[in-house]
Amino acid sequence: MYTDNELLFPNYVIPMLRDLRGEEWRELVDAVVELPDDDPRVLGFVLMMIRLDGCMDCETDSYRAMRGCALCATQTLRRFKGSDEDLLAAYHTALADVEAWLEVQRSDGLRIA
Repeated sequence: MYTDNELLFPNYVIPMLRDLRGEEWRELVDAVVELPDDDPRVLGFVLMMIRLDGCMDCETDSYRAMRGCALCATQTLRRFKGSDEDLLAAYHTALADVEAWLEVQRSDGLRIA
């Protein structure tokens, strides 16, 4: 009944988004897919997509969830009214948020890879 869906935006969807926008977007996706899943740049991309897709409000029995994360993300990017520069700005904001969180964790003495 349900397609593949996750609790939050899954990393395996990232390569599927490559050709949905312009050259700058493709370059970002190409750079991110080459990195390990726990790299802050990947985490920043995932956080950006969580924010864009509205993953935090997605319910497992919703139409959006039933279609799956890949289709939701594809539709979100196709409907995004901003420019690629706007998407890159959203990515850099999310990346800064991830890096700030990691810094707090390190300063609290937690071991972060």
